[in-house]
This record gives sequence, structure tokens and C-alpha cells, in this order.
Amino acid sequence: MALTATDWIVIAAYLLLNLLISLYYRRRSSGSTEEFFVSGRNVSWWLAGTSMVATTFAADTPLLVTGLVARNGISGNWLWWSQCLCGMMTVFFFARYWRRAEILTDVEFVELRYQGKPAAFLRGFRAIYLGALMNCLILGWVIKAMISITTVLLGDAIAEGRVLSIGLAGHTLTTYTLGTPEHTALLICVLLLVPFTGIYTFIGGLWGVLVTDLFQFALKMTMIVVLAWIAVAKIGGMALLKIQLSHVDAVARQSGETTGSILGFFPSFHLGWTTDALWTLPVITFALYLAVQWWASWYPGAEPGGGGYVAQRMFSAKDEKNSLGATLWFNIAHYAMRSWPWIITGLVAVAVYSPHGGLHPSAEFAAEPEKGYVMVLRDFLPPALRGLMIAAFLAAVMSTVGTQLNWGTSYLINDFYRRFLVRKASDKHYVFASKIIIVLLVILSGYAAANITSIQSAWQLLLGMGAGTGSVLLLRWYWWRINAWSEISSMIAAFVVSMSLTRVQFAGNSSVVFAKTALITTAATTVVWLLTTLITKPEPEAKLLEFYRRVRPTIHGWKHIAALAPDVTPVRDLAASTYDWIAGCLLVYCAMFSIGELVLHEWLPGILLLLIASASAYFIFWSLSRRGWQTLSGADPAAPLPKR
Repeated sequence: MALTATDWIVIAAYLLLNLLISLYYRRRSSGSTEEFFVSGRNVSWWLAGTSMVATTFAADTPLLVTGLVARNGISGNWLWWSQCLCGMMTVFFFARYWRRAEILTDVEFVELRYQGKPAAFLRGFRAIYLGALMNCLILGWVIKAMISITTVLLGDAIAEGRVLSIGLAGHTLTTYTLGTPEHTALLICVLLLVPFTGIYTFIGGLWGVLVTDLFQFALKMTMIVVLAWIAVAKIGGMALLKIQLSHVDAVARQSGETTGSILGFFPSFHLGWTTDALWTLPVITFALYLAVQWWASWYPGAEPGGGGYVAQRMFSAKDEKNSLGATLWFNIAHYAMRSWPWIITGLVAVAVYSPHGGLHPSAEFAAEPEKGYVMVLRDFLPPALRGLMIAAFLAAVMSTVGTQLNWGTSYLINDFYRRFLVRKASDKHYVFASKIIIVLLVILSGYAAANITSIQSAWQLLLGMGAGTGSVLLLRWYWWRINAWSEISSMIAAFVVSMSLTRVQFAGNSSVVFAKTALITTAATTVVWLLTTLITKPEPEAKLLEFYRRVRPTIHGWKHIAALAPDVTPVRDLAASTYDWIAGCLLVYCAMFSIGELVLHEWLPGILLLLIASASAYFIFWSLSRRGWQTLSGADPAAPLPKR
């Protein structure tokens, strides 16, 4: 598929707009590191929240969802749907704490909460580990996904040297390529796309990233809805799509490969604890997602208690109310709004390309079902929209890459370079050093992309190394006894156990093996950090008191320290936050399933679920309003409201 001049004009216009936005914010972002990394702490909830959504909307996400639908049916999305439990916990238990801390990065929190050489070591180590190693790994697999997309979309054109094809007086202007389509796609991404993203991140700082994210999110959402709509229409409508999927189900059942349904929102549980089949999940895997993984594992964008670029957006909010509003909007948009355009396109890919009775069975889809999303794009989208859709994929990559570059640089500058190497330089010096670091990260991320063989393997490696560390990240806010050694031991244990288990041959397929290793790693890591906490000394009372006065966590778990600060009004909002968390989860899940039922033309359950979601939203508003949003200022929510 060669791109026409019109396609390239659309793509060029999109790239130019991003550059102009960054140039507009150039002077503002260059004033200080606070402006460059957290936008002067003056961002509204809707902008901060939308930026979070845009960042998690990477090029690999629709491919991942399509692969999940093809292998496990709709229920396979519980892999990431389960993270809503963690996300809503961040909204009601942690968002206001992050904003009160008034720090530049979540890694800086380490020396706000802990003291001494262990705290300094942990801060420096996490800065390099997250800012360089993990950041480049994430950037690498995002770029790897874009390489796959480029190869599918332009593979034939690249192989024939026709990436650009323009008719001129009966002649064709062509471009020449180097090597295989995969090599050419790698060069396009590493030498053009990532450096361009680095340039506008380099120029505009977080302000430039936030505003370009807003534009990119609007473009991406519009185009994924358009693609799903057109794909369903071209297959004959939703009714015919469901009939074709029923036929695919029947063929798979006849071959003995499944007893489930691809359209089921929940997996079939009668197959047994570890038995797997097409379009369902083993019970052990589903249990891992809902009962353990969401709170136990560190994962970028879904860190227990918040962290990474989510925390960065909370730091940038105007106040605690905007911080809570941003994370609430993020979770609603992330789970309820974005799921179904991807899922519907994935269902179309199964109906058309599945080897189990698809309309046009494809060996390429059977081998790599993740590519089904791009195949639908290639085969169903009219030429007039092709350039816009490619621009949407560029937006998906650039929003993630831009945030990762700014976020990773903030760690390396604030928590390593300024903390340990150059302590008393001017803000302009640190901003300049930040721009140098961005260039280095661009180079390293290109190297990572060239050496990652599988997106799934990189993802599993990341989850494995973070299994079991989440409980420490949650409890450090709510239990005074947690110390720096708690975090250090959890990180070491998770890494050692997860790497050791890669040499163990577990029975079962990949999802069963992953569930077993994650459960073992979580259990072992939890035992290690708890024992370490109990046998090491707690943080000094002076440090704990300083933290308590600044953040004002709920008194539960801090009574010993609260007694030393009688001047601080104790906060007792644990029960109220728990009710809000439950209501928030009901809101998101019911809204998400309501949209799904309505899209699939199941009107009655869709309307009932929508009513439950609406009631949950009203409860949250009432719960916060009746307290005058007092939990956002640290006041005691049990105290009587002031008379008006």
C-alpha cells in the first residue's frame, strides 16, 4: 500500500501542528525545572487527566487488545480491565496525598518519607532503574509496535520502493528503501519519528506535552471510532457480525478448541483451575488478575498508589481537587470510553481472518493475531481516511514517547544528576541538562527497539520484575513502620525470584505459567519485605513527624506519630474513601459494560448498567460534596460542616 501525496500532506500537517504547539510553550517551559517537568503546578483536571489517557493510548495498545480478543475473546481484556481497581484506589486514597507532597517526581518521595543512606541509595537507584532502564524498555516496545504497524501497512510498498507514490504527467515519483521492509520500518521510526518527538518534548517541556496530548487524544479517539464503525458497516452491520462470530464459535467448538464464546464478558469457569481453551481464560489467570495483580505488581501507568507519569500529572494539578478530578477522569476515559472501539475492530478481524471459519482466513492473522487490527485498517478503511488513520497512529506513538521522555528525564535530572552530581547549579543549567538527557534517551530507545524480539516478552519481563512490590508502595502512605529497607528488599526479592522462575518448567500454556510465576513471586516478595521491615529499625520519629505534618495521611496506621503532633487535625477518612472507591469501581465497570451491551445491541442490560453507573457517579458527587471536599484540604471529615 503506497501513500499518496494527500496522505503525506495530512501527516506533515499533523506533525507541523505538534511542533508549533511546542514552540508556543518554549519560553514558558525553559524558565525552571518546575515549569519544564510539572508545568508550574497550574494544570486543570481535564487537561491533566486527558494527558494521562493519551499517554496510555500507545500504538501497541489496539494491537494488544486485538490479540487478546483473538485468543481469549472479549473476556481476555480482564488482563488490563482489572487494573481499574488500582486506578480508582489512586483516585480516592492517594491523589490528594501526592498533590500535598509538592515534589517534582515520585522518586523524590523516597527522601520525603525515609532518611539516611538507604533512602539516598534507593532514590538514586530508582532514578536510573526507572528513568533509564525501564523507560527505554517501554519506549522500545512502543516503537517496536509502530514498526509492526508500518510493516503491515507499507510492507509491499517498501519492498517495491514505493513508500511515496505521486503521479506526475504519467510518471511515478518513488522513494528508495534499504533492506527488508522490517529494516526500513525500523529506520523510519528510529531516525524520523522518535527524534521528531524528542524535538518537541525538548522544546516545550511538560506544557508542550500536555497540550499536544489533548490534540492527539481527540484525533486518536475519533479515528478508532471511525475505523470500528466503517469495519462493522462493511461487514454488513452488527447483526451480521454477531451471526458470523457465532459461526466462528461453532467451528471452534466442533474442532474441540473451545467451549466458551468470543462475545462473553467473563470467561468460562467450568474448564478447571488451570485448563485453557480458545476464547476463555484459566480460572487461575482470572483469579490472578482480579485478586492479586492489580495491587501487587508495579506496572507503568498502573502503579499501586499511583506513580510515574500519572503522579507527574497529579503534581502538575492546580490543587488537590484538580488532582483527584484528573485521576477520576483518566480512569473513566481509559476503561469505559476506549475499550469498545478497539474490541469491535478486533471482533471484525476474527470474523474475517480467523482460521476457524472466517470470511477470508489468513495465515498471517493465525500466526500473529495482533496484526489483525492493522489488517482491518488496511483492507476496510477508504483511501480518503488513510492518511488521518496513520496520523492517529503517529499520535499514539508520539503521546507516549513524549511523556516517557519528559518523565524519564525528570528522574535522571532531579533524582540523580541534581541530587548526587551537581547540587547547586541554576535552573537554566538543569533545564539545559534535561534537553541533553532527552537526546540520549532517544538514542537508547532506538537501540532498545532494534533489539526487542517480542512486545509480549518485554511486557511479561516488566510485570515479573515488579510482582509483589505493590503492597509496599501502598502501605508506605498508611503505615508508619515501613522503611527504606522495605522497598529495597521488595525490589531485590521480586527480581531474584522472577528471574529464577524463568528456569523452572511449569505445566500449562503461557497464561497459566505466567499466573503461577506471578503468584509465587508475589508471595515470596511479600514475605521477604515484611520480615525485613520487622527486623530493621523504623525511620526516625523526626522524619516520620515531618512527613505526617506535610502529607497529613489518615490517622489509621499513624496513631503513634499523630500523638506527637497534637496541633495537626487528624484525618479519619478511611471508611469514606473506601465507599467512594467501591462506587468508583461500579461507575467505571458498569459504564464500560453498558457501552458494550449497547454497541452489541443488547438494549435492556445496557440501559440497566447505565442506570447503575449513573447512581454510582451521583453517590461519589454526594459523598465528596457533603463533606465540602474537606478531605482534599486535610481537615477532619467527621467534623461538623461550618454554618452558612
